[in-house]
Amino acid sequence: MPKKKSRKRASAKPAQQVDVRVNVISIIILLAAIASGVGASASQRSPHGIITGIVLGLIMMQSPKIARQWERGVVLRLGKYQGLRGPGLFWIVPFIDSVTAWIDQRVITTNFNAEETLTSDTVPVNVDAVLFWMVYDPEKAALEVQDYARAVSWAAQTALRDIIGRTSLTDLLRGRERIEGELQKLIDDRCTPWGVTVQSVEMRDVVIPSSLQDAMSREAQASREKQARIILGQAEVEIASLFHEAAKSYHDNPTALHLRAMNILYEGLKEKGALMLVPSTAVESMGLGGLLGAAATRQNSLSQGEGA
Repeated sequence: MPKKKSRKRASAKPAQQVDVRVNVISIIILLAAIASGVGASASQRSPHGIITGIVLGLIMMQSPKIARQWERGVVLRLGKYQGLRGPGLFWIVPFIDSVTAWIDQRVITTNFNAEETLTSDTVPVNVDAVLFWMVYDPEKAALEVQDYARAVSWAAQTALRDIIGRTSLTDLLRGRERIEGELQKLIDDRCTPWGVTVQSVEMRDVVIPSSLQDAMSREAQASREKQARIILGQAEVEIASLFHEAAKSYHDNPTALHLRAMNILYEGLKEKGALMLVPSTAVESMGLGGLLGAAATRQNSLSQGEGA
């Protein structure tokens, strides 16, 4: 039996951020408590001081927390939201307060794509894009959505599929800036209630089927050939118009016509051994008979002179 293709589904479990940070202040408090316990045990000659110092140190070291410059810590007291803390050093009550999440307020980049999504003209395409976003309200990001980073990623992917579904392939390939603007607005509207703002969206690549690429290449080649023929026809029309104007000028000025005939003969016979064909009608209308005879005589004399 043929094997069925299995697609990986995104896990519905949120990415829990466990508070396991240990900072230098906590270590100093623990060492100070242990040292105090050792001193008490030495003075009392009893191990109870060391045990008490270790226990107190382990408890007290849970109190100091340090948030980086770009972070905010979400503090809950007995499960109730107390506020945001940071950046820098702050203190909590051990076993009563807890830092449930650290919210990063820097610009975050998220890659997302849409595979084999049909456009409005039923063409399957694969689109890769990059989302630039940031958390502007850490409180909403912590309280209004379960996992804001994953929610933003899913919102971006569904918005991309929505945009592709109502856009033709031509608009998708040529109007990237407009589509990126619409996509940014759509994602931003969905993510604003979560305290997230979208700065920009950039489409990296649009992949279409290879068979369609060949068809589009042939269509583009045919379009270029058509444009070339149109340009050639327009040039012929312009040339004919100029010849028509020149004929009017020569009709009213026989001298200019003869000078032009002489120039034509010169250009044609200045090369040695050149052969020039002149229609009989041109000979009669422009009076080229004498000129042709003189030109032929001159060419013959030149040839004989060179042979001697």
